[in-house]
Amino acid sequence: MILITGGSGFIGSNLANYFISKGYDVTVFDNLSSGKVENLTSNLNKRNFNLIRGDVRDKEFINSSMKGVEEVYHLAADPSVKDSATNPEGSFRINVDGTFNVLEAARKNDVKKIVFTSSSTVYGETKVLPTPEEHPEIPISNYAASKVAGEVYISSYASTYGIKGVVLRLANIFGPPSAHGVMYDFYKKLLADPQKLEILGDGKQSKSYLYISDCIDAIVLASSKQKKVYDYFNVGSAEMTTVDEVAKSMCSVLGIKPKFEHTGGKRGWTGDVVKMLLSTEKIEKLGWKKKVSLKEGVKRYIEWLKTAE
Repeated sequence: MILITGGSGFIGSNLANYFISKGYDVTVFDNLSSGKVENLTSNLNKRNFNLIRGDVRDKEFINSSMKGVEEVYHLAADPSVKDSATNPEGSFRINVDGTFNVLEAARKNDVKKIVFTSSSTVYGETKVLPTPEEHPEIPISNYAASKVAGEVYISSYASTYGIKGVVLRLANIFGPPSAHGVMYDFYKKLLADPQKLEILGDGKQSKSYLYISDCIDAIVLASSKQKKVYDYFNVGSAEMTTVDEVAKSMCSVLGIKPKFEHTGGKRGWTGDVVKMLLSTEKIEKLGWKKKVSLKEGVKRYIEWLKTAE
C-alpha cells in the first residue's frame, strides 16, 4: 500500500491519480487546508483508493493511519516562501515537525520507503549554474531551511533504521490543478484586468519551469530505480526563463498585450531566489527526459484554468 501525504494538493493529487490508475492501493492523507477533494474526484469510488482527512502535525493520527503501508510519498507542506518569512513558526510546525512525525510513524509501522519532495530553493543563491546535487545547501528562506531539515532527517532515518529514502529537489512545477505560483497569479490578475499586469520584482528573475507530468515521471522513476538506502535528485528543465518571458508566453496564448508594471527590486519577495537552474544529469542517467516544452505546458495549463473558472 502507498500513502501520500498532501495527496489532494497540486503535485500530490497528480501522483495519487497516477498510482491509482496503475492499480496500486493508495491512501491519501491530507487536512484539505489547501488541497481539494475535487482533485481526486475520478477516484473517489474506486476500491484501491482511500482518503483520510488528517494533519501531519498530529503524530498519533498519522501513526495510526500508516498501518499496513509499504511506501510513503511525503508531499504535505506549507509551500509558501513568502509566508515562511511572516509566519516562521507555522511553516516550521508543518514542514519540520510534520516531516519528523511522518518519519516516526514510518519507523513504528515498518514502512520500507519514504519519498520526499524537497525544493531547488535549498541551494540558496548559488553562482554555480546549472547546480549539481553535490552543491552545498545554503538556504536564504525559512521555507528552504525547512526542506533541508527534512532531507537530513530522512538521511539519518535511512541510515539508522534502514528505511529507504529518496529526495526530489524540485524546480518550479506548473500545470493542472495548481492554484498557486507565478503563472496562476498572472492568470488571475489578467482575468481581472487584461490591460495591465503587475509583476513582482524587476521581471528579470530567471528560473527553471517544469510541467507537472514530467515531474510525476521523475518522482516515479527515481523511486522505482533506487539502489542506495538514501539518494537525492534534482528535477527541472534545462532552460532558464525570466519572469517577464513567462508573462509574455501566457499573454501570447491568451491573445492579449497588457502593460507590464514591475514592483521593483531584484527579488519578488523576501527569500526569492533570483536565478535558479538545476543540473538534471543524475536523474537523466536513470532514463528520465523532459517531454513537455514550456510553450506547450503553458498552453495546456491555461486551457485547464479556463475550464476551472
